Amino acid sequence: MSERLTINFEKKPCYDIVFSVSFDDLLEELNKLNISDRKVCIITDSHVAGLYGDEVMQVLNENCRKNIIFSFQAGEENKTLDTVREAYKFLINEKFDRKDLIIALGGGVVGDVTGFVAATYLRGVDFVQIPTTLLSQSDSSIGGKTGVDFDGYKNMVGAFYMPKLVYMNLSTLKTLDTREYFNGFAEVMKHGLIKDGAFYEWLLDNMYEICDRDLDTLLEMVQRSCMIKKLVVEKDPTEKGDRALLNFGHTIGHAIEKAKNFTLSHGECVALGCIAAAFISWKHEWLSMEEYYEIRDMFVPFNLPISIENIDPEEILALTKSDKKAEGNKIKFILLKKVGKAVIDLNVTDEDIINAVKEILYKEDGE
Repeated sequence: MSERLTINFEKKPCYDIVFSVSFDDLLEELNKLNISDRKVCIITDSHVAGLYGDEVMQVLNENCRKNIIFSFQAGEENKTLDTVREAYKFLINEKFDRKDLIIALGGGVVGDVTGFVAATYLRGVDFVQIPTTLLSQSDSSIGGKTGVDFDGYKNMVGAFYMPKLVYMNLSTLKTLDTREYFNGFAEVMKHGLIKDGAFYEWLLDNMYEICDRDLDTLLEMVQRSCMIKKLVVEKDPTEKGDRALLNFGHTIGHAIEKAKNFTLSHGECVALGCIAAAFISWKHEWLSMEEYYEIRDMFVPFNLPISIENIDPEEILALTKSDKKAEGNKIKFILLKKVGKAVIDLNVTDEDIINAVKEILYKEDGE
């Protein structure tokens, strides 16, 4: 039996997140959107299409007016306006109209691209998120942020656009390779660090079950992570205030991602960014030294890096200033007052950032 969480927008129910361990309830949920009267297009990537494309297409077969699939090459490097353009052409050729439905089947890249296509094609068509990675299930599929990268700058072009449904089949996490699975864990950790110290402690206590991908543990972990994001996005749906707290670790993380030409995963860069932000929080005397080192070391058992080679602190600083979250000459930096309580700080200095980047630079023993 599926469980659900309702996301509200302007204090009214907007869409449900459905938590399941299969696709058995997907048709029932889609029928609530009257798919029998609509054409449905699944947008996915070349990797996920081979894993789940046929299974989801089978759910739609004979249950909607027409079902088709658009697949693009997997990878962050294809989260671009060129991919969006190809999707537009596909939908136009298939005579999709405003009454039809688009489904995002895949991870964060697929969800962001599909959401942006849905927000902008014919000025907006309904879409559904079916996230298949830990990153997308715990974070990116929730809250209505859509968008693509532009000339290497993360999510520079986008829109806020809410899905009609988010359907999570937690068993898809079993098919992820190790790196992709733990790619999402940085966002889960982030949620505990910014809003729920008890959840952070729970993650420490359930480390082995999480690493073993125990399904009951994953279900609780993703539900608790989604609840934290729900509380934040409902309070500030279009990031005019507290929603910026969700960017903890992302300012320096995005800069590293670009500096390394996207050779590191998003989660790996966010983990490094979280460590850097925790370091600044310690230097501001908000975290104790012990708390900082615990946060840093907590990423190790989850296969996430705590140091990096071959980056220039001055380049990272420059890239943070071109981040879309910057306000004028000031960077809207998210720091930790304590574990479980994040704050927006506009007074982080260039020196703070340089020192934080130096902290995560790989050091030979004895340096």
